[in-house]
Amino acid sequence: MNDTHTKMPVTKDDIEAAYEVLKHVVKHTPLEKDLYLSQKYQCNVYLKREDLQWVRSFKLRGAYYAVSQLTPAVRQQGISCASAGNHAQGVAYTANKLGLHAVIFMPVTTPNQKIEQVKFFGQDNVEIKLYGDTFDECLAAALQYTEDHNLSFIDPFDNNHTVAGQGTVAKEIIMDQPVINYCFQAVGGGGLISGVGTYLKDVSKETQIIAVEPSGASSMKQSLDKGTRLTLDAIDKFVDGAAVATVGELTFDIARQVIDDCVAIDEGQVCSTIIDMYTKQAIVAEPAGALSVSALEHFKDHIIGKNVVCIISGGNNDINRMNEIEERALLYESLKHYFIVNFPQRPGALKTFVNDVLGPEDDITKFEYLKKTARSKGAVIIGVQLKDKSDKNSLYQRVQQFDPKYIAVNNNEMLYSLLI
Repeated sequence: MNDTHTKMPVTKDDIEAAYEVLKHVVKHTPLEKDLYLSQKYQCNVYLKREDLQWVRSFKLRGAYYAVSQLTPAVRQQGISCASAGNHAQGVAYTANKLGLHAVIFMPVTTPNQKIEQVKFFGQDNVEIKLYGDTFDECLAAALQYTEDHNLSFIDPFDNNHTVAGQGTVAKEIIMDQPVINYCFQAVGGGGLISGVGTYLKDVSKETQIIAVEPSGASSMKQSLDKGTRLTLDAIDKFVDGAAVATVGELTFDIARQVIDDCVAIDEGQVCSTIIDMYTKQAIVAEPAGALSVSALEHFKDHIIGKNVVCIISGGNNDINRMNEIEERALLYESLKHYFIVNFPQRPGALKTFVNDVLGPEDDITKFEYLKKTARSKGAVIIGVQLKDKSDKNSLYQRVQQFDPKYIAVNNNEMLYSLLI
């Protein structure tokens, strides 16, 4: 997929220069060998823990370096940015550290935890404006405001200095582990993979660069497949740190030269990974931060015996989202199933359903009458959680025997969103 014959707009020397500035500002995050994942995939898996960065994300690197390259006079006029959350925290931290005024635009849908963190890192130096349902709507408003108020816009990814700053992640990786066969990393706008890919392809040409996106916002993968930069008509905003409808122009030019493969991961699988990382490794990863680990399953036959790096790009996960994360994980793993079933309107109907339909280790998680359609029958929405997904087919067979006209809610996205 990559083509390294074109002159690179960002070079290894640019990233080295960024490192000299940032090494006094950012945390050199750990590169930890993960025993659980290494054993599971029969290879050496190293986690680059950018979730332990000062702002719990790699975004501080690009934000600080881009601001540092402005002249003092330009800086003092003020800076601005648009961000789903992590870049905003990097800009806020930078503004507070350098004593600058920053106007930060964030989508209305940004988790509250990230908004509060921006306020914390920026203190009195930041002004937050919430606008639009998507990053792209937010970006348009931020650019107009920047022009109207003569500010300097700090791009979250489509800027040479931002890309060079993000590339310092790779510099640290090679310092800690010189031999890397695969490097997995999340893609939103493309700043991280552009910087990391540029550096690794220069100093470690054997390293395979794997881009990982959520399937509901796979703008980089679709653009690479078509050979041109595309804008998606609609995106799933769940993986908010990587939910971008259009990748950067600069980053797309770089990415198609350095990316060896690009994979889109189901959001439900990302949720399973988040829970697995928390329970097995005590790592609190945000959805975008878990993408790289999720991709290992798709490459399990290729990475055996190899040195593999997964960049944990961020750890800004809102605890209030955990119920949704658990629900999505159970649905993806085929462990939770919802049905609309007609129940006889008589005493003991539920007992009959439990005895005739549920297995010995199945559990009812939801039971709600929707509407009494007749005196003899009533529609019920019922949720069943399995202990073993291999019981799924037999469960559906028993439900059909109970009510041949049942509706499987899991298979109807609109119905699921309305009822569950």
